[in-house]
Amino acid sequence: MSNQTSDAELRSTHTPPVLRGTSHALRRPRAARAAYLTTTSIVLMESLAGGILDLTRQAPFYPAMLSLGYPPYFADVLGTAKLLAVAALLAPGLPRIKEWAYAGILINMLGAAASHLAMHDGVGNVVPPTAFAVITLVSWELHGSVGPFTAALRHLRRPPAKQ
Repeated sequence: MSNQTSDAELRSTHTPPVLRGTSHALRRPRAARAAYLTTTSIVLMESLAGGILDLTRQAPFYPAMLSLGYPPYFADVLGTAKLLAVAALLAPGLPRIKEWAYAGILINMLGAAASHLAMHDGVGNVVPPTAFAVITLVSWELHGSVGPFTAALRHLRRPPAKQ
């Protein structure tokens, strides 16, 4: 008999009553929970601040966007999308909407990095959106019971089904 316990058994027997019915990320071990809360807080703060600054057309995002050649109204589109993403990530449940919110934030960050690269801006303009993209990916991976990357790796490691 094995001394190993499955994830499902651990979750059902070791989940404090206060956490039952909450996000899978909050039921994880302390280090994973801290990583999730830290990365998600960073994503939320950046998206909230960015959304407000875009809608009010304040520095640093608005002037940078204009210098990259984007039209002024694009700030309204991005600002609204960022605030909707924040609302989706904060709302309980809605797993599919959260996936789209993470995708939107990631596209925004990668698009910013690519735009700066295309304009031959310095590394100082490319690193921040790239770093936020990585933080977004980490938050996304940690937010579900099994993150998308972990699930994909598990799927790749499965032996082919016998026919």
